[in-house]
Amino acid sequence: MSGLGTDGGLRPLDSGDPRTVAGYRLAARLGSGGMGTVYLSYTPGGHPIALKTVRPELSEDAEFRRRFRQEVRAAQRVQGLYTAPVIDYDTEGARPWLATAYVAGPALASAVAEHGPLPLPSILLLLAGTAEALSVIHGAGIVHRDLKPSNVLLAADGPRVIDFGIARAADATALTGTGIAVGTPAFMSPEQAAGRPVTPASDVFALGQTAVFAARGQGAYGDGPSHAVLYRIVHEEPDLAGLPAELAFVARCLAKDPAARPTPAEVVALCQEASPAPLRQSGSWLPKALTAQITQRASASAALAAAPTAAPATVPPTAPVTRLDAPAPAPVPPGPAQGTPVHAAPTATAGPAVPLPAQPPHGPLYQHPAPPRPYPPYVQPYAWQPPKPKRSVGRKIAVGAAITVALLWGAGCVSVLSHLGDTSDDGSSRTSSSASGKHRPDPKPVSFKGINIPKGYWVRFADSPPKPVDEQNTSNASFGKDADFYYDDDPYYSDDQTPVVGTAGDKVVLLDNAEHGSLATCRKVTRYADNIHLSQLSAGSQICVHTVSGHIGLVTYRGRAGRDSPSDYITVDLTVWRNAEPASGDEG
Repeated sequence: MSGLGTDGGLRPLDSGDPRTVAGYRLAARLGSGGMGTVYLSYTPGGHPIALKTVRPELSEDAEFRRRFRQEVRAAQRVQGLYTAPVIDYDTEGARPWLATAYVAGPALASAVAEHGPLPLPSILLLLAGTAEALSVIHGAGIVHRDLKPSNVLLAADGPRVIDFGIARAADATALTGTGIAVGTPAFMSPEQAAGRPVTPASDVFALGQTAVFAARGQGAYGDGPSHAVLYRIVHEEPDLAGLPAELAFVARCLAKDPAARPTPAEVVALCQEASPAPLRQSGSWLPKALTAQITQRASASAALAAAPTAAPATVPPTAPVTRLDAPAPAPVPPGPAQGTPVHAAPTATAGPAVPLPAQPPHGPLYQHPAPPRPYPPYVQPYAWQPPKPKRSVGRKIAVGAAITVALLWGAGCVSVLSHLGDTSDDGSSRTSSSASGKHRPDPKPVSFKGINIPKGYWVRFADSPPKPVDEQNTSNASFGKDADFYYDDDPYYSDDQTPVVGTAGDKVVLLDNAEHGSLATCRKVTRYADNIHLSQLSAGSQICVHTVSGHIGLVTYRGRAGRDSPSDYITVDLTVWRNAEPASGDEG
């Protein structure tokens, strides 16, 4: 096919690559990395998209899935001229994937490696466009965390920033043994390299490093082993030798103190001041060799789109619509009724392409509700129709069912006999709930008063009494595996910069004044939030907490340490009903 294996930037699919993902036909490979593999595909209307599938070992990690789900939903809020917007995704299937707009241009890293450093006018337009992209990304409540030359694509009409925020999904303690590093050492900020919280200013530092790379072909802190580069970033001044005088302001982006760095909007203004002519993305903004390469890539993508292929499997028009900004329902096993629609995982078929049955057109990828908060795109799940079982299989099922009933009846008898004579604490005889058919009684509450939780720490509801704990390799308390209730900075940059409280399972509810805090109330209310900002709390505020281990807690907020306190902490009262509901993932 035209463009494959040439300067078109596309590579043929390997024998182990899927040919379709959720109805999208995969046409070629675009690249691969620590998170997964990126393929070229097309919307039903023929528009090219970049579809990234997640590596299997990451797909199997529950913590990664939780973060990936949050980051994808956050990334959908980003709509800018210099970003590649999210088009479609599935975070719940067996193999999560993400589709963004395709950019027919090389990454800055490969462009500089192949053609050398960019000229000054191109660098100023690159910096201004990338800074504008960061303004949009930060405005949506996201810190990129991994801005680098390979995440800046060069399009015909300006740069495009990709993978914003998604890198954070891999920053999980469960993945420390996989060899996946979050962020690229040569482009990390000093605070990120030192394990301190990252902010939008951290992205500005990476922007400065990217500018130096575009101008010299090498970063401001040299090459070498990762630990050596990180040491220089934290402790030494940048090497800006050979940088054009017009780019002197880049030194401000590389300041050790995040507060001393300019904002992305200030970077745009500095680029305008440094440019001898007004900054305009009109005509070609790159050297001729790169412009020709972009044209060739666009032609290769168009040729693949026009190539005759079997129609991809699509969605019946009667399938129910699934709104992906809401928690997706758990996969439903095939039902006995033929034609019953179920929520299916994305299809990923390896091996040679197989002609797929013709189906009605795919459902709409977009539905844009009214601003200010755009919802994610809408997709439709597949409808599964079970085949009719053979009679011999039916007999086996009937025999197995009869045996199962007999065993359960015998077990029930044993259970009743074993509990005869059992007495309660007051000496009275009682019968087990399972034998009598009654529901299991509610767990007894356990209460604790005046628990102090420092910022960056969490408590576990199974401890008696709960004591603050933390993990040194966890960047934020919200990512602690056993963080039943935490207090820390907002893990996702937002307009409200106050600290937050929450649970690792992202299921907390701030009760209204009219609601009485109790187990019944906490079971009833379902207006779950990921976390709650301290600005929303006052002394006496009550929070229902549902943990991943099945405990339910009622937290009563008492207050925060005063400004003159040497420690930042909150004080809460806690009532816990342990094992009050099935743990996350249980069939319960």
